[in-house]
Amino acid sequence: MTAGSFAIEISRLVKRFGSTTAVNGLDLTIEPGEIFGLLGPNGAGKTTIFKILTTLLRPTSGTVKIFGHDVAAEADAVRQLIGYVPQERAVDRLLTAREHLELFANLYHLPAATAASRIEVALRLVNLADRINEPVGKFSGGMKKRVEIACGLLHEPSILFLDEPTLGLDVQSRSQVWDHIRQLKQRGMTVVINSNYLDEADQLCDRLAIIDRGQLRALGSPQELKRGLGGDIVTVTLEKAVTQPQQLRQALQAISGVREVSVEETVARLALTREAGLNAIVEQVQRAGGGLRAVHYTHPTLEEVFIHYTGHKIREEDIQ
Repeated sequence: MTAGSFAIEISRLVKRFGSTTAVNGLDLTIEPGEIFGLLGPNGAGKTTIFKILTTLLRPTSGTVKIFGHDVAAEADAVRQLIGYVPQERAVDRLLTAREHLELFANLYHLPAATAASRIEVALRLVNLADRINEPVGKFSGGMKKRVEIACGLLHEPSILFLDEPTLGLDVQSRSQVWDHIRQLKQRGMTVVINSNYLDEADQLCDRLAIIDRGQLRALGSPQELKRGLGGDIVTVTLEKAVTQPQQLRQALQAISGVREVSVEETVARLALTREAGLNAIVEQVQRAGGGLRAVHYTHPTLEEVFIHYTGHKIREEDIQ
């Protein structure tokens, strides 16, 4: 591992595509050995940031360093330090697990003896050593993802970038991939995850950055971000969508003890700084004509954090 107090150091990063600014003045540091997550809606700039970190794009301005190496000026050195597992599956159903790793070993220009040893280690790490000679076409989605992770580990990177690592996987496969990511952290590897699954970010990540419109909106551990919202969250489910949601939002915002309000279709969410009068909340909902179906009190969740900083919840079109 090369010199540099941070695994990743981003300073005043800007990336423009014509008149569109995808990343706008981002400052961020990631510590060695942590699992770090990027969260944000589609179009937030996460993918652009990922591509810059993995040397696939050059910054318009600002600097990005991987263990002290500039991603633009020292791209070759950076590529020796990183592994990248893309969102799109890169496996060939006709090749065996061994053949996939041998192909990647050739791409990394590993000597034959070194490649053979590392292939065995990588497949043991992802619990596929007993399936090494089977065609990947016979594997489940979770097993295919584990093959991809093994491919990204062959050259023993200091940082592994995972783009939507469990997209489309079933619950059991997701849990298995999470376990393997935790094992990588235990081995001292820095892992950076681009994800739109809030439970995944909450369970896995030591720290999170919420990105929206190319800017950093919040940074901290999942626990810190949830505590930062303050009091409980009140979720009011309406019988029907109100005709003037902005007016309802303003009326709820004026209630003593209410800090933040969002109104989307038939759901109103209120973040409290202290206990607010339930009667006052119900009265304003009824005045708005939405009708009251249910009221729930909950402690802050990562979804409430996301809504607070981006203005809306994760939508289906964000998870793709």
